[in-house]
Amino acid sequence: MSLPSSISPIRWDNNQLILLDQRYLPEKHDDFFCSTLEQAARGITDLVVRGAPAIGITAAYAVYLGFMQHQQDQNYDLSAALDHLINARPTAVNLAWAVDIQKLILTDDEPAKAQRLLVNAKRIHQQDLEDNIKMGDFGAALMEPASRVLTHCNAGALATAGYGTALGVIRSAWSENKLDKVFASETRPWLQGLRLTAWELAADKIPVSVIVEGAASSLFSRQQIDWVIVGSDRICANGDVVNKVGTCNLAILAKHYGVKVMVAAPTSTIDMDTPSGADVDIENRSPDEILAQKYASNELVSAWNPVFDVTPAELVTAIVTEEGVILQPDKHKMMSLMNTNHP
Repeated sequence: MSLPSSISPIRWDNNQLILLDQRYLPEKHDDFFCSTLEQAARGITDLVVRGAPAIGITAAYAVYLGFMQHQQDQNYDLSAALDHLINARPTAVNLAWAVDIQKLILTDDEPAKAQRLLVNAKRIHQQDLEDNIKMGDFGAALMEPASRVLTHCNAGALATAGYGTALGVIRSAWSENKLDKVFASETRPWLQGLRLTAWELAADKIPVSVIVEGAASSLFSRQQIDWVIVGSDRICANGDVVNKVGTCNLAILAKHYGVKVMVAAPTSTIDMDTPSGADVDIENRSPDEILAQKYASNELVSAWNPVFDVTPAELVTAIVTEEGVILQPDKHKMMSLMNTNHP
């Protein structure tokens, strides 16, 4: 069994949610303290915490914080606060999934709701770590010795409870001596690959080479990659994958050059209520993230800043979950996995 990373992006201490502030890594290691639901929601919106599983864990604790606010002030509108929380990052399906699970406790007639909400948040937190390790081992089992991999964005310890989805597979493969080389795309405009993926792999003594996104085709054409390994913020009922913008580009290149594509994500990221990627509302963020105020006074220059794109299921070799692996995913295989493990 693989061991977790030394990085803990989410902690619960002294009745506070403590998030490792990812906006300033790796230069500065700051904590972001959340004593209210609104602070946790702001942490999600402002990218203090990011990655679908980590967002879901944060949301589970946020519901508890909101319930305690309501207990202390009966005028506090918990229902409106939960709606605000769900809309903090709407594309990441784990957010709504975690809130909906906590709502089941809020709406039943059992006593001690506060304690049950907190226990359930801690359970979701711990379960994510255990599931990530399972995923890592499942994914590594698909790989041959001396594999060379490319990952995009950050789907590691920082995006989860502390091991990773895509980077969990890479960690497990490294521990099994199956990796020859790891490449990470820098991931503009927030540079999650450069700032976060490279930093946490180096922290775990795993060598990594960073590339600019535009260099990927050159890397493929030189037959330097065996697997593209990524995470996901939402997987649709037909197997379409919503992930960091640029993922689809890599999948198209991989198809052309005969490279395999692995998507590692927990079943909580699978949204069987969304038929395909065409039905997903892709989040757009501020143009300032791209323009960086360089054209603030020039009305002729604008920016389009979608955070995610959709990779069609036919471009995916394998979806790896904590419940098992789907090869060449389609709606029938997705339904079989979810019906078998989540009746």
